[in-house]
Amino acid sequence: MLIVNDVHTYYDKSYILQGVSLDVKKGEIVTLLGRNGAGKTTLLKTIMGYVKPRSGKIYFGQKDITNLKPHEISKMGIGYVPQDKHLFRDMTVLENLKVGMKNRSDLSQLKEVFDLFPILEERKNQISKTLSGGQQQMLIIARALVTNPELLLVDEISTGLMPIVIAEIGKVLKRLNNKGISILLVEEKVPFAFSLAKRAYILEKGQIKFSGETEKLKRNQKILTKYLGVTV
Repeated sequence: MLIVNDVHTYYDKSYILQGVSLDVKKGEIVTLLGRNGAGKTTLLKTIMGYVKPRSGKIYFGQKDITNLKPHEISKMGIGYVPQDKHLFRDMTVLENLKVGMKNRSDLSQLKEVFDLFPILEERKNQISKTLSGGQQQMLIIARALVTNPELLLVDEISTGLMPIVIAEIGKVLKRLNNKGISILLVEEKVPFAFSLAKRAYILEKGQIKFSGETEKLKRNQKILTKYLGVTV
């Protein structure tokens, strides 16, 4: 489904992604792990077209999307849940959702997201900046879902959230995956990532240092400690 092949990305003269290759197959949840500053968010922004690679190729469904614009990539079926809670803060929940809809008069598109997040239906007329942090995160996911993605890029979704909210969002991601949506999950909470993904990559200073099954990674304490600084 998604293939990132030997991608090199710079910010001005800063060499961020140094030959990154990974793939996400149809129906998979794959997690991308790494310390802060490893290049994880840059990789997602490169896939989405917000940052253009200096070299390398990105394919989605066998189509080369390397040089497409973000809105073109979105229309092809990739949804993006950014880390920075980028909402239209003075707009209502419903208005935020309509921004991502292809047909803003067809409110039937909202049924699925309201089934997933009943609290958003309850608060559809509430200004988004007045929502709790967890509710804002739900709204960001919901806004990505109304684009009807086949693949969801999810960036550090658990940051700053209470454990009960993280668990709820984890259940939602599993439900989406069961419906056939593939997910590339960038995550700082390793146990949370392991609870969802069957395959993992570790990114360190712009290079892939591990690729394999999460079960295998769980048993490799040396790699976990060296690249993530954690014990599982």
